[in-house]
Amino acid sequence: MIQLTRINGTILLVNENYIEIAEETPDTVVTMQNGHRYLVQETIQEIIDKSAEFRRESFPNNK
Repeated sequence: MIQLTRINGTILLVNENYIEIAEETPDTVVTMQNGHRYLVQETIQEIIDKSAEFRRESFPNNK
């Protein structure tokens, strides 16, 4: 799971495997596969970086 920050400053843990769409409009909106949408402070690039880091930490032998 990755940690994201809602616009109001609260922390949100998201299973990045279930992100369907992330878009900047200009705020970043993350839409999950179940249809839930979250408005977050992070940019799309930050979400990508956090997901990649999580995968590196979770599966250190996969390259």
